[in-house]
Amino acid sequence: MIFIKYKNSLRWIMIVVSFVIVSLILWNTYEFFQNFKEEERVKMQNWSFAQKELNKTSDLNTDIGELPIEILQSNKTTPMIIVNQDGSYETNNIEEEKAKDSIYIKKLILKFQNEYRPIKVIYNNEVLSTIYYGNSPLLNKLKYYPLALLLIIFLFGAVIYFFYTSNKNAIQNKLWSGMAKETAHQIGTPLSSLIGWTEILKSENVNPNYIFEIEKDIDRLQTITERFSKIGSTTNLEPLDIVKETIDSYDYLKSRSSKLIDFNLSIPDDAIIVNLNKQLYSWTIENLVKNAIDAMKGRGKLTVEITQLENNVKINVSDSGKGILKKNFNKIFEPGYTTKKRGWGLGLSLTKRIIEDFHDGKIRVLHSEKDKGSTIQISLKRAT
Repeated sequence: MIFIKYKNSLRWIMIVVSFVIVSLILWNTYEFFQNFKEEERVKMQNWSFAQKELNKTSDLNTDIGELPIEILQSNKTTPMIIVNQDGSYETNNIEEEKAKDSIYIKKLILKFQNEYRPIKVIYNNEVLSTIYYGNSPLLNKLKYYPLALLLIIFLFGAVIYFFYTSNKNAIQNKLWSGMAKETAHQIGTPLSSLIGWTEILKSENVNPNYIFEIEKDIDRLQTITERFSKIGSTTNLEPLDIVKETIDSYDYLKSRSSKLIDFNLSIPDDAIIVNLNKQLYSWTIENLVKNAIDAMKGRGKLTVEITQLENNVKINVSDSGKGILKKNFNKIFEPGYTTKKRGWGLGLSLTKRIIEDFHDGKIRVLHSEKDKGSTIQISLKRAT
């Protein structure tokens, strides 16, 4: 109980602590790198002193001693270029073939100058040579260590994020499935009662037209109950004529919508067979049409169009409403997103799930223009 109460605070504490730890690791790595560079500088200065001793003793024709030679021979990792007073150069720890390329050497000298300040070998107030040197292979590897560390942290964070979002979506889906099934169960009881009262009205010689309309609404409630009961369950698809199923949903909505809506239906003459779940597909069309009517505030032009392709069928639902901002094209299908004051933001997210998860199709905003309307397109595979 205490953990749940302070869950948000603990999350932020963990984030801050993780950030501090990562910052300390990066800072220590940087300090280590700088210290290593300083040691490299000291090593090269010692090397330059040994070089100076070599030049000094060569003038006097005396024995150079073991120490300078040992220092000169000990450096087997740091790449360097020694430019002599006459312009000639010598290289150390650079590939032999590359060392012969004067253009490459000039570029390398510029690179080394950016990495370290050149060291001059001075004897009797005269510059005998200039040593240009760069990072050793170990330093070059260490230089990219912070980037590798950041990449690992980023990948680790991405894994945690995807795990968190997938777990959150799973919980949401489970919650919605439970709510849907409970709603279906709650509707079932008064629906059974309404069916019984309808039979009583038939025996009371009530106007048959009234009973007919009541029965139509009871059938509609039964359809809605079936829809909710299928959420979270295995969905059975069967080959159906999508043209007929669309017309059925379209006609029902048209008869119960405002007369200020100009309904238009554009469909092919021939049947198009698609593997569908009848109840869920009609729910999809209903959600799209109702959202279009809301976008037009009950007044405007609404068009449902079916286009037949070789392997697919496209269903476009267009309105003349306020339009959708381009940045929200994908967001409108996210659970909880809504522009309505009293909306739950579930209609289009359920529509997306019905089309993509249950029917292996696609749904998207085809195009939209501010104050001119939007078109949402469903794409389904034709039955083979």
